[in-house]
Amino acid sequence: MTSLTPRPPYTDDELKKLYPSNLQLQQVQILMRHGERTPVTARFQNAGLKPFWPYCASVRQLRSIMLDYNGQNRPKDLELPTTGKGSFSTVEWKRRLETFGPKDEPVVAKGPGHEIDDICDFGALTDLGRQSTSRLGMRLRKLYVDRLGFLPETISSTDDFYLRSTNVPRALESVHQAFQALYPPSTREADPETGKFPVPTVLTRGPGDETLYPNDGNCRRLAALSRAFAQRAADRWNDSEEMDYLNKVYGKWMPANSPRVAIDSRPRLSGIMDTVNASLAHGPETRLPKEFYDHKARKLLERIASDEWFAGFNESREYRMLGIGGLLGDIVERMVSRAEHTSSSHPVNIKSGTSDPSAPGIKFGLSGCHDTTLAGLLSSLGAYDSSSWPPFTSHIAIELFRKADSHSPSDPIPAVTPAKRGWWESMFSGSAGHKNPPGSGIGRKSSEYLTSSEKSKLDGYYVRMRYNDEPVTIPGCKTPGNHLEGDESFCTLTAFKSIVDKITPQDWKQQCRMNLDQPVTSPSGEPEWAGHP
Repeated sequence: MTSLTPRPPYTDDELKKLYPSNLQLQQVQILMRHGERTPVTARFQNAGLKPFWPYCASVRQLRSIMLDYNGQNRPKDLELPTTGKGSFSTVEWKRRLETFGPKDEPVVAKGPGHEIDDICDFGALTDLGRQSTSRLGMRLRKLYVDRLGFLPETISSTDDFYLRSTNVPRALESVHQAFQALYPPSTREADPETGKFPVPTVLTRGPGDETLYPNDGNCRRLAALSRAFAQRAADRWNDSEEMDYLNKVYGKWMPANSPRVAIDSRPRLSGIMDTVNASLAHGPETRLPKEFYDHKARKLLERIASDEWFAGFNESREYRMLGIGGLLGDIVERMVSRAEHTSSSHPVNIKSGTSDPSAPGIKFGLSGCHDTTLAGLLSSLGAYDSSSWPPFTSHIAIELFRKADSHSPSDPIPAVTPAKRGWWESMFSGSAGHKNPPGSGIGRKSSEYLTSSEKSKLDGYYVRMRYNDEPVTIPGCKTPGNHLEGDESFCTLTAFKSIVDKITPQDWKQQCRMNLDQPVTSPSGEPEWAGHP
Protein backbone atom coordinates (compact mmCIF):
# COMPACT_ATOMS: atom_id res chain seq x y z
CA MET A 1 0.00 0.00 0.00
CA THR A 2 2.97 2.32 0.24
CA SER A 3 4.52 4.13 -2.76
CA LEU A 4 4.34 2.45 -6.14
CA THR A 5 7.55 1.60 -7.98
CA PRO A 6 6.46 1.79 -11.64
CA ARG A 7 7.71 -0.92 -13.95
CA PRO A 8 10.19 0.16 -16.63
CA PRO A 9 8.71 1.52 -19.88
CA TYR A 10 7.66 -1.15 -22.36
CA THR A 11 10.31 -2.25 -24.80
CA ASP A 12 9.46 -2.03 -28.48
CA ASP A 13 8.83 -5.80 -28.55
CA GLU A 14 6.58 -5.60 -25.48
CA LEU A 15 4.65 -2.71 -27.01
CA LYS A 16 4.03 -4.64 -30.24
CA LYS A 17 2.69 -7.58 -28.26
CA LEU A 18 0.51 -5.41 -26.01
CA TYR A 19 -0.85 -3.39 -28.93
CA PRO A 20 -0.94 -5.79 -31.92
CA SER A 21 -1.27 -4.33 -35.40
CA ASN A 22 -4.56 -6.14 -36.08
CA LEU A 23 -6.28 -4.22 -33.26
CA GLN A 24 -7.08 -0.51 -33.24
CA LEU A 25 -7.28 1.26 -29.90
CA GLN A 26 -10.64 3.05 -29.61
CA GLN A 27 -11.00 4.26 -26.03
CA VAL A 28 -9.07 4.33 -22.75
CA GLN A 29 -10.53 4.77 -19.26
CA ILE A 30 -8.10 5.25 -16.37
CA LEU A 31 -9.02 4.74 -12.73
CA MET A 32 -6.25 6.12 -10.52
CA ARG A 33 -5.77 5.94 -6.80
CA HIS A 34 -4.71 9.27 -5.31
CA GLY A 35 -1.06 9.86 -4.50
CA GLU A 36 0.76 9.62 -1.17
CA ARG A 37 -1.11 11.16 1.74
CA THR A 38 -0.94 11.60 5.49
CA PRO A 39 -2.72 9.09 7.76
CA VAL A 40 -6.45 9.68 8.09
CA THR A 41 -6.07 10.09 11.85
CA ALA A 42 -3.24 10.41 14.40
CA ARG A 43 -1.89 7.11 15.74
CA PHE A 44 1.16 5.85 17.63
CA GLN A 45 2.17 9.11 19.19
CA ASN A 46 3.45 6.89 22.02
CA ALA A 47 6.04 5.63 19.51
CA GLY A 48 7.25 9.16 18.81
CA LEU A 49 5.23 9.81 15.64
CA LYS A 50 4.09 13.42 15.45
CA PRO A 51 0.44 13.89 14.43
CA PHE A 52 1.07 16.81 12.05
CA TRP A 53 3.35 16.40 9.04
CA PRO A 54 5.06 19.30 7.15
CA TYR A 55 4.67 17.91 3.63
CA CYS A 56 1.98 20.17 2.12
CA ALA A 57 3.65 23.25 0.61
CA SER A 58 0.48 23.89 -1.40
CA VAL A 59 -1.28 25.33 1.67
CA ARG A 60 0.98 28.39 1.38
CA GLN A 61 -0.55 29.16 -2.04
CA LEU A 62 -4.29 28.67 -1.74
CA ARG A 63 -6.73 30.59 -3.91
CA SER A 64 -10.41 31.28 -3.44
CA ILE A 65 -12.94 32.64 -5.91
CA MET A 66 -14.40 35.97 -4.79
CA LEU A 67 -17.50 37.76 -5.99
CA ASP A 68 -16.60 41.34 -6.92
CA TYR A 69 -18.92 43.60 -4.93
CA ASN A 70 -18.60 47.36 -4.49
CA GLY A 71 -20.95 47.63 -1.54
CA GLN A 72 -23.51 49.77 -3.39
CA ASN A 73 -25.71 47.16 -5.01
CA ARG A 74 -27.50 44.32 -3.32
CA PRO A 75 -26.07 40.93 -4.28
CA LYS A 76 -29.26 40.03 -6.14
CA ASP A 77 -28.81 43.10 -8.34
CA LEU A 78 -25.40 41.97 -9.54
CA GLU A 79 -25.21 40.68 -13.07
CA LEU A 80 -23.82 37.19 -12.66
CA PRO A 81 -21.65 35.97 -15.52
CA THR A 82 -22.78 33.48 -18.13
CA THR A 83 -19.48 33.49 -19.98
CA GLY A 84 -17.06 33.39 -17.08
CA LYS A 85 -16.18 37.08 -17.46
CA GLY A 86 -16.15 40.03 -15.17
CA SER A 87 -17.84 39.34 -11.86
CA PHE A 88 -15.35 37.11 -10.04
CA SER A 89 -11.73 37.40 -9.03
CA THR A 90 -9.31 35.33 -6.93
CA VAL A 91 -7.77 35.98 -3.55
CA GLU A 92 -4.59 34.28 -2.38
CA TRP A 93 -4.11 33.07 1.18
CA LYS A 94 -2.19 30.51 3.18
CA ARG A 95 -3.57 28.09 5.74
CA ARG A 96 -2.22 27.09 9.12
CA LEU A 97 -3.79 24.45 11.32
CA GLU A 98 -5.06 25.11 14.81
CA THR A 99 -5.45 22.35 17.38
CA PHE A 100 -5.92 21.67 21.08
CA GLY A 101 -3.15 22.64 23.49
CA PRO A 102 -2.80 22.20 27.27
CA LYS A 103 -6.18 22.51 29.01
CA ASP A 104 -7.78 22.67 25.55
CA GLU A 105 -6.37 26.09 24.81
CA PRO A 106 -6.02 26.75 21.04
CA VAL A 107 -2.51 26.43 19.65
CA VAL A 108 -1.04 26.40 16.15
CA ALA A 109 -0.26 22.86 15.02
CA LYS A 110 3.46 22.17 14.58
CA GLY A 111 5.43 19.57 12.70
CA PRO A 112 8.23 17.40 14.09
CA GLY A 113 10.70 20.26 13.58
CA HIS A 114 8.31 22.84 15.05
CA GLU A 115 7.20 23.93 11.57
CA ILE A 116 4.00 25.96 11.46
CA ASP A 117 3.73 26.28 7.66
CA ASP A 118 3.27 23.47 5.13
CA ILE A 119 1.36 21.44 7.75
CA CYS A 120 -0.94 18.80 6.24
CA ASP A 121 -4.40 18.00 7.48
CA PHE A 122 -5.25 14.34 8.11
CA GLY A 123 -5.69 12.35 4.91
CA ALA A 124 -4.24 15.14 2.76
CA LEU A 125 -2.35 14.72 -0.50
CA THR A 126 1.28 15.51 0.23
CA ASP A 127 3.94 17.09 -1.96
CA LEU A 128 5.19 13.57 -2.69
CA GLY A 129 1.68 12.56 -3.72
CA ARG A 130 1.54 15.48 -6.14
CA GLN A 131 4.85 14.38 -7.63
CA SER A 132 3.81 10.75 -8.08
CA THR A 133 0.47 11.61 -9.70
CA SER A 134 2.25 14.05 -12.02
CA ARG A 135 4.66 11.27 -12.97
CA LEU A 136 1.68 9.04 -13.74
CA GLY A 137 0.35 11.72 -16.10
CA MET A 138 3.75 11.89 -17.77
CA ARG A 139 3.80 8.10 -18.23
CA LEU A 140 0.31 8.20 -19.73
CA ARG A 141 1.45 10.89 -22.18
CA LYS A 142 4.55 8.92 -23.11
CA LEU A 143 2.45 5.85 -23.89
CA TYR A 144 -0.72 7.21 -25.48
CA VAL A 145 0.68 10.32 -27.19
CA ASP A 146 4.34 9.71 -27.95
CA ARG A 147 4.52 5.97 -28.58
CA LEU A 148 1.02 4.91 -29.70
CA GLY A 149 -0.18 8.17 -31.23
CA PHE A 150 -3.64 7.44 -29.83
CA LEU A 151 -4.00 10.89 -28.27
CA PRO A 152 -2.97 14.09 -30.10
CA GLU A 153 0.16 16.02 -29.14
CA THR A 154 -1.89 19.16 -28.53
CA ILE A 155 -5.54 19.75 -27.70
CA SER A 156 -7.88 22.69 -28.27
CA SER A 157 -10.55 21.46 -25.83
CA THR A 158 -11.40 18.53 -23.56
CA ASP A 159 -14.59 17.68 -25.44
CA ASP A 160 -13.60 14.04 -25.92
CA PHE A 161 -12.26 13.60 -22.37
CA TYR A 162 -14.17 12.32 -19.36
CA LEU A 163 -12.64 13.75 -16.18
CA ARG A 164 -14.18 12.57 -12.92
CA SER A 165 -13.29 12.42 -9.24
CA THR A 166 -14.75 11.66 -5.88
CA ASN A 167 -15.32 14.78 -3.80
CA VAL A 168 -12.44 13.83 -1.49
CA PRO A 169 -9.81 16.58 -1.98
CA ARG A 170 -6.83 14.22 -2.33
CA ALA A 171 -8.54 12.40 -5.22
CA LEU A 172 -9.58 15.58 -7.03
CA GLU A 173 -6.13 17.12 -6.60
CA SER A 174 -4.55 13.93 -7.96
CA VAL A 175 -6.68 14.17 -11.12
CA HIS A 176 -5.58 17.78 -11.55
CA GLN A 177 -1.91 16.83 -11.20
CA ALA A 178 -2.15 13.88 -13.60
CA PHE A 179 -4.05 15.78 -16.27
CA GLN A 180 -1.68 18.75 -16.00
CA ALA A 181 1.19 16.39 -16.78
CA LEU A 182 -0.72 14.57 -19.53
CA TYR A 183 -1.40 17.90 -21.25
CA PRO A 184 0.80 20.65 -19.80
CA PRO A 185 -0.02 24.29 -20.67
CA SER A 186 2.37 24.32 -23.63
CA THR A 187 0.26 21.61 -25.34
CA ARG A 188 -3.09 23.41 -24.97
CA GLU A 189 -4.21 25.53 -27.91
CA ALA A 190 -6.12 28.74 -27.25
CA ASP A 191 -9.61 29.27 -28.62
CA PRO A 192 -9.40 31.75 -31.53
CA GLU A 193 -12.32 33.81 -30.21
CA THR A 194 -11.40 34.03 -26.50
CA GLY A 195 -7.64 33.64 -26.77
CA LYS A 196 -7.78 31.11 -23.94
CA PHE A 197 -7.90 27.34 -23.62
CA PRO A 198 -11.46 26.28 -22.68
CA VAL A 199 -11.67 25.45 -18.99
CA PRO A 200 -11.75 21.63 -18.52
CA THR A 201 -14.79 20.17 -16.79
CA VAL A 202 -14.26 17.73 -13.91
CA LEU A 203 -17.36 15.81 -12.85
CA THR A 204 -18.07 15.05 -9.18
CA ARG A 205 -21.05 13.66 -7.30
CA GLY A 206 -22.68 14.25 -3.96
CA PRO A 207 -22.05 11.67 -1.21
CA GLY A 208 -25.43 9.99 -1.69
CA ASP A 209 -24.78 9.40 -5.41
CA GLU A 210 -21.11 8.42 -5.28
CA THR A 211 -20.12 5.27 -7.17
CA LEU A 212 -16.35 5.82 -7.47
CA TYR A 213 -15.82 3.85 -4.25
CA PRO A 214 -17.84 1.25 -2.33
CA ASN A 215 -20.30 3.66 -0.74
CA ASP A 216 -21.40 1.76 2.38
CA GLY A 217 -21.96 5.08 4.15
CA ASN A 218 -24.99 5.68 1.92
CA CYS A 219 -26.07 2.10 1.27
CA ARG A 220 -27.53 0.29 4.29
CA ARG A 221 -27.47 -3.17 2.74
CA LEU A 222 -23.84 -2.77 1.63
CA ALA A 223 -22.97 -1.61 5.16
CA ALA A 224 -24.57 -4.77 6.57
CA LEU A 225 -22.66 -6.94 4.12
CA SER A 226 -19.40 -5.13 4.97
CA ARG A 227 -19.92 -5.69 8.69
CA ALA A 228 -20.66 -9.36 8.14
CA PHE A 229 -17.52 -10.00 6.09
CA ALA A 230 -15.44 -7.97 8.56
CA GLN A 231 -16.76 -10.12 11.38
CA ARG A 232 -15.98 -13.27 9.42
CA ALA A 233 -12.43 -12.01 8.95
CA ALA A 234 -12.16 -11.29 12.69
CA ASP A 235 -13.37 -14.81 13.52
CA ARG A 236 -10.88 -16.25 11.03
CA TRP A 237 -7.78 -14.24 11.94
CA ASN A 238 -7.96 -12.80 15.46
CA ASP A 239 -6.69 -15.95 17.19
CA SER A 240 -4.42 -17.14 14.38
CA GLU A 241 -0.66 -17.66 14.37
CA GLU A 242 -0.40 -14.79 11.91
CA MET A 243 -2.08 -12.42 14.38
CA ASP A 244 0.21 -13.67 17.14
CA TYR A 245 3.17 -12.64 15.01
CA LEU A 246 1.69 -9.18 14.47
CA ASN A 247 1.25 -8.81 18.21
CA LYS A 248 4.91 -9.63 18.76
CA VAL A 249 5.78 -6.76 16.43
CA TYR A 250 3.17 -4.15 17.32
CA GLY A 251 1.63 -5.28 20.60
CA LYS A 252 3.78 -3.16 22.90
CA TRP A 253 2.60 -0.01 21.13
CA MET A 254 -1.10 -0.77 21.49
CA PRO A 255 -3.15 1.29 24.00
CA ALA A 256 -4.08 -0.12 27.40
CA ASN A 257 -7.79 -0.26 26.56
CA SER A 258 -7.11 -2.37 23.43
CA PRO A 259 -3.83 -4.17 24.10
CA ARG A 260 -4.02 -6.85 21.40
CA VAL A 261 -3.77 -6.27 17.64
CA ALA A 262 -6.88 -7.60 15.93
CA ILE A 263 -9.15 -6.99 12.96
CA ASP A 264 -11.45 -5.02 15.27
CA SER A 265 -8.92 -3.62 17.77
CA ARG A 266 -8.49 0.09 18.42
CA PRO A 267 -6.70 1.06 16.29
CA ARG A 268 -8.00 -1.53 13.82
CA LEU A 269 -5.54 -3.68 11.97
CA SER A 270 -6.28 -1.72 8.78
CA GLY A 271 -5.57 1.51 10.69
CA ILE A 272 -2.18 0.20 11.78
CA MET A 273 -1.43 -0.61 8.15
CA ASP A 274 -2.53 2.88 7.12
CA THR A 275 -0.06 4.61 9.45
CA VAL A 276 2.77 2.17 8.71
CA ASN A 277 2.51 2.64 4.97
CA ALA A 278 1.88 6.40 5.01
CA SER A 279 4.91 6.95 7.23
CA LEU A 280 7.09 4.60 5.18
CA ALA A 281 6.32 6.60 2.04
CA HIS A 282 7.60 9.88 3.52
CA GLY A 283 10.70 11.33 5.08
CA PRO A 284 12.65 10.28 8.18
CA GLU A 285 11.08 13.02 10.32
CA THR A 286 7.81 11.07 10.35
CA ARG A 287 9.06 7.51 10.66
CA LEU A 288 8.07 4.99 13.30
CA PRO A 289 10.54 2.73 15.13
CA LYS A 290 12.27 0.24 12.86
CA GLU A 291 10.21 -2.79 13.92
CA PHE A 292 7.04 -1.25 12.47
CA TYR A 293 8.44 -1.90 8.99
CA ASP A 294 9.16 -5.60 9.51
CA HIS A 295 8.68 -7.11 6.03
CA LYS A 296 6.76 -10.18 7.16
CA ALA A 297 4.49 -8.09 9.38
CA ARG A 298 3.69 -5.67 6.56
CA LYS A 299 2.79 -8.52 4.21
CA LEU A 300 0.53 -10.03 6.86
CA LEU A 301 -1.17 -6.69 7.43
CA GLU A 302 -1.97 -6.42 3.73
CA ARG A 303 -3.12 -10.04 3.42
CA ILE A 304 -5.45 -9.91 6.41
CA ALA A 305 -6.81 -6.43 5.65
CA SER A 306 -7.49 -7.49 2.05
CA ASP A 307 -9.50 -10.45 3.31
CA GLU A 308 -11.53 -8.15 5.57
CA TRP A 309 -12.19 -5.47 2.97
CA PHE A 310 -12.34 -7.28 -0.38
CA ALA A 311 -13.29 -10.96 0.03
CA GLY A 312 -16.95 -9.99 -0.16
CA PHE A 313 -16.51 -8.69 -3.71
CA ASN A 314 -15.05 -12.00 -4.80
CA GLU A 315 -17.64 -14.19 -3.09
CA SER A 316 -20.96 -12.34 -3.10
CA ARG A 317 -22.81 -11.17 -6.18
CA GLU A 318 -24.90 -8.78 -4.09
CA TYR A 319 -21.75 -7.30 -2.56
CA ARG A 320 -20.30 -6.70 -6.03
CA MET A 321 -23.53 -5.18 -7.29
CA LEU A 322 -23.95 -2.71 -4.46
CA GLY A 323 -20.25 -2.00 -3.95
CA ILE A 324 -18.84 -1.51 -7.44
CA GLY A 325 -21.49 -2.61 -9.97
CA GLY A 326 -22.67 0.91 -10.72
CA LEU A 327 -19.17 2.05 -11.63
CA LEU A 328 -18.55 -0.98 -13.83
CA GLY A 329 -21.89 -0.39 -15.52
CA ASP A 330 -20.85 3.20 -16.30
CA ILE A 331 -17.52 2.01 -17.73
CA VAL A 332 -19.20 -0.57 -19.96
CA GLU A 333 -21.83 1.94 -21.10
CA ARG A 334 -19.12 4.32 -22.32
CA MET A 335 -17.35 1.51 -24.19
CA VAL A 336 -20.55 0.26 -25.81
CA SER A 337 -21.54 3.81 -26.75
CA ARG A 338 -18.18 4.23 -28.47
CA ALA A 339 -18.58 0.88 -30.24
CA GLU A 340 -22.14 1.61 -31.37
CA HIS A 341 -21.13 4.86 -33.06
CA THR A 342 -17.82 3.59 -34.45
CA SER A 343 -19.45 0.50 -35.97
CA SER A 344 -22.26 2.45 -37.61
CA SER A 345 -22.75 5.51 -39.77
CA HIS A 346 -22.93 7.79 -36.72
CA PRO A 347 -19.96 10.15 -36.23
CA VAL A 348 -17.61 9.57 -33.30
CA ASN A 349 -16.35 13.13 -33.03
CA ILE A 350 -19.51 14.34 -31.29
CA LYS A 351 -18.81 17.20 -28.88
CA SER A 352 -19.36 15.95 -25.36
CA GLY A 353 -17.61 18.58 -23.29
CA THR A 354 -17.83 15.96 -20.51
CA SER A 355 -21.38 17.19 -19.92
CA ASP A 356 -22.70 13.80 -21.07
CA PRO A 357 -20.82 11.02 -19.24
CA SER A 358 -21.93 8.45 -21.85
CA ALA A 359 -21.40 10.52 -24.99
CA PRO A 360 -19.96 8.50 -27.90
CA GLY A 361 -17.28 11.13 -28.45
CA ILE A 362 -15.46 10.20 -25.23
CA LYS A 363 -12.03 8.90 -26.15
CA PHE A 364 -10.13 9.13 -22.87
CA GLY A 365 -11.35 9.00 -19.28
CA LEU A 366 -9.44 9.83 -16.11
CA SER A 367 -11.09 9.25 -12.72
CA GLY A 368 -9.58 10.03 -9.32
CA CYS A 369 -10.55 7.43 -6.75
CA HIS A 370 -9.23 5.25 -3.92
CA ASP A 371 -7.61 1.95 -2.97
CA THR A 372 -11.02 0.43 -2.26
CA THR A 373 -12.11 1.35 -5.80
CA LEU A 374 -9.26 -0.44 -7.52
CA ALA A 375 -9.22 -3.54 -5.31
CA GLY A 376 -13.03 -3.70 -5.26
CA LEU A 377 -13.21 -3.55 -9.05
CA LEU A 378 -10.48 -6.14 -9.60
CA SER A 379 -12.02 -8.44 -6.96
CA SER A 380 -15.45 -8.10 -8.58
CA LEU A 381 -13.95 -9.37 -11.83
CA GLY A 382 -12.06 -12.23 -10.14
CA ALA A 383 -8.69 -10.64 -10.90
CA TYR A 384 -7.39 -9.33 -7.58
CA ASP A 385 -4.21 -10.50 -5.86
CA SER A 386 -5.51 -10.73 -2.30
CA SER A 387 -2.01 -10.82 -0.82
CA SER A 388 -1.28 -7.14 -1.55
CA TRP A 389 -2.96 -3.76 -1.14
CA PRO A 390 -3.02 -1.18 -3.97
CA PRO A 391 -0.05 1.21 -3.52
CA PHE A 392 -0.45 4.96 -3.71
CA THR A 393 -0.95 6.21 -7.31
CA SER A 394 -1.90 2.77 -8.56
CA HIS A 395 -4.08 2.77 -11.64
CA ILE A 396 -6.20 0.54 -13.83
CA ALA A 397 -6.31 1.18 -17.58
CA ILE A 398 -9.43 -0.21 -19.28
CA GLU A 399 -8.81 -0.19 -23.02
CA LEU A 400 -11.29 -0.78 -25.84
CA PHE A 401 -9.97 -2.20 -29.11
CA ARG A 402 -11.56 -2.83 -32.49
CA LYS A 403 -10.39 -5.54 -34.83
CA ALA A 404 -8.95 -3.88 -37.89
CA ASP A 405 -11.12 -5.88 -40.31
CA SER A 406 -14.41 -5.33 -38.43
CA HIS A 407 -17.41 -4.24 -40.50
CA SER A 408 -20.63 -2.39 -39.81
CA PRO A 409 -23.47 -4.32 -38.17
CA SER A 410 -26.04 -6.11 -40.27
CA ASP A 411 -29.74 -5.32 -40.57
CA PRO A 412 -31.93 -5.66 -37.46
CA ILE A 413 -33.13 -9.10 -36.49
CA PRO A 414 -35.98 -9.61 -33.99
CA ALA A 415 -34.99 -10.40 -30.41
CA VAL A 416 -35.38 -13.81 -28.84
CA THR A 417 -37.40 -13.84 -25.62
CA PRO A 418 -35.10 -14.85 -22.73
CA ALA A 419 -35.90 -17.58 -20.25
CA LYS A 420 -38.01 -16.68 -17.23
CA ARG A 421 -35.96 -15.75 -14.13
CA GLY A 422 -36.34 -16.89 -10.57
CA TRP A 423 -36.96 -14.44 -7.73
CA TRP A 424 -33.24 -14.10 -6.92
CA GLU A 425 -32.30 -13.40 -10.52
CA SER A 426 -35.12 -10.89 -10.97
CA MET A 427 -34.19 -9.11 -7.74
CA PHE A 428 -30.48 -8.84 -8.55
CA SER A 429 -30.38 -9.29 -12.30
CA GLY A 430 -28.34 -7.15 -14.61
CA SER A 431 -28.76 -3.56 -15.35
CA ALA A 432 -31.24 -2.89 -18.02
CA GLY A 433 -34.46 -4.69 -17.36
CA HIS A 434 -36.51 -5.54 -20.46
CA LYS A 435 -36.31 -2.30 -22.41
CA ASN A 436 -34.25 0.81 -22.76
CA PRO A 437 -35.77 4.28 -22.80
CA PRO A 438 -36.52 5.48 -26.36
CA GLY A 439 -33.42 6.86 -28.05
CA SER A 440 -30.93 5.41 -25.57
CA GLY A 441 -28.09 3.09 -26.48
CA ILE A 442 -27.60 -0.53 -25.52
CA GLY A 443 -24.88 0.01 -22.94
CA ARG A 444 -27.24 -0.39 -19.97
CA LYS A 445 -29.40 -3.04 -21.64
CA SER A 446 -28.76 -6.52 -20.26
CA SER A 447 -27.00 -8.80 -22.72
CA GLU A 448 -29.74 -11.42 -22.61
CA TYR A 449 -32.24 -8.89 -23.98
CA LEU A 450 -30.12 -7.66 -26.88
CA THR A 451 -31.41 -8.36 -30.36
CA SER A 452 -29.13 -10.08 -32.83
CA SER A 453 -28.67 -6.73 -34.55
CA GLU A 454 -27.70 -5.08 -31.27
CA LYS A 455 -25.30 -7.89 -30.40
CA SER A 456 -23.63 -7.53 -33.78
CA LYS A 457 -22.63 -3.97 -32.87
CA LEU A 458 -20.25 -5.46 -30.29
CA ASP A 459 -18.63 -7.90 -32.72
CA GLY A 460 -14.94 -7.34 -33.33
CA TYR A 461 -14.42 -5.34 -30.13
CA TYR A 462 -12.13 -6.36 -27.27
CA VAL A 463 -11.50 -5.08 -23.75
CA ARG A 464 -8.12 -5.33 -22.05
CA MET A 465 -7.33 -4.21 -18.51
CA ARG A 466 -3.88 -3.32 -17.21
CA TYR A 467 -3.23 -2.87 -13.51
CA ASN A 468 -0.10 -0.82 -12.87
CA ASP A 469 0.97 -1.52 -16.47
CA GLU A 470 0.57 -5.31 -16.18
CA PRO A 471 -2.21 -7.04 -18.20
CA VAL A 472 -5.05 -8.56 -16.17
CA THR A 473 -6.93 -11.73 -17.14
CA ILE A 474 -10.56 -12.21 -16.07
CA PRO A 475 -11.63 -15.83 -15.39
CA GLY A 476 -14.74 -15.70 -17.57
CA CYS A 477 -12.72 -14.38 -20.49
CA LYS A 478 -10.56 -17.52 -20.59
CA THR A 479 -13.43 -19.54 -22.09
CA PRO A 480 -12.89 -20.32 -25.79
CA GLY A 481 -14.68 -17.72 -27.89
CA ASN A 482 -14.56 -15.09 -25.12
CA HIS A 483 -11.11 -13.73 -25.97
CA LEU A 484 -8.80 -12.83 -28.78
CA GLU A 485 -7.20 -15.96 -30.17
CA GLY A 486 -3.83 -16.45 -28.53
CA ASP A 487 -4.26 -13.86 -25.75
CA GLU A 488 -6.76 -14.37 -22.92
CA SER A 489 -6.21 -10.84 -21.58
CA PHE A 490 -8.14 -9.46 -24.58
CA CYS A 491 -11.73 -10.18 -23.57
CA THR A 492 -14.45 -9.81 -26.18
CA LEU A 493 -16.64 -6.80 -25.44
CA THR A 494 -19.61 -9.17 -25.59
CA ALA A 495 -18.20 -11.39 -22.84
CA PHE A 496 -17.00 -8.46 -20.73
CA LYS A 497 -20.41 -6.81 -20.91
CA SER A 498 -22.13 -10.07 -20.03
CA ILE A 499 -19.96 -10.42 -16.90
CA VAL A 500 -20.61 -6.84 -15.82
CA ASP A 501 -24.33 -6.94 -16.64
CA LYS A 502 -24.87 -9.53 -13.91
CA ILE A 503 -23.65 -7.11 -11.24
CA THR A 504 -24.94 -3.79 -12.59
CA PRO A 505 -27.78 -2.53 -10.37
CA GLN A 506 -31.10 -1.50 -11.88
CA ASP A 507 -31.88 0.98 -9.09
CA TRP A 508 -28.94 1.25 -6.70
CA LYS A 509 -30.62 3.44 -4.10
CA GLN A 510 -33.68 1.20 -3.95
CA GLN A 511 -31.59 -1.98 -3.79
CA CYS A 512 -29.54 -0.47 -0.96
CA ARG A 513 -32.74 -0.41 1.10
CA MET A 514 -33.71 -3.99 0.33
CA ASN A 515 -32.94 -7.29 2.08
CA LEU A 516 -31.99 -5.57 5.33
CA ASP A 517 -33.26 -8.55 7.34
CA GLN A 518 -31.76 -11.18 5.02
CA PRO A 519 -28.55 -13.19 5.54
CA VAL A 520 -25.44 -12.15 3.65
CA THR A 521 -25.09 -15.38 1.69
CA SER A 522 -26.88 -16.36 -1.51
CA PRO A 523 -29.91 -18.68 -1.28
CA SER A 524 -27.67 -21.66 -2.10
CA GLY A 525 -25.30 -20.77 0.72
CA GLU A 526 -22.33 -21.20 -1.64
CA PRO A 527 -19.87 -18.49 -2.73
CA GLU A 528 -20.80 -16.79 -6.00
CA TRP A 529 -17.31 -16.43 -7.43
CA ALA A 530 -16.54 -13.28 -9.36
CA GLY A 531 -15.48 -12.85 -12.97
CA HIS A 532 -17.86 -15.21 -14.76
CA PRO A 533 -20.74 -14.49 -17.21
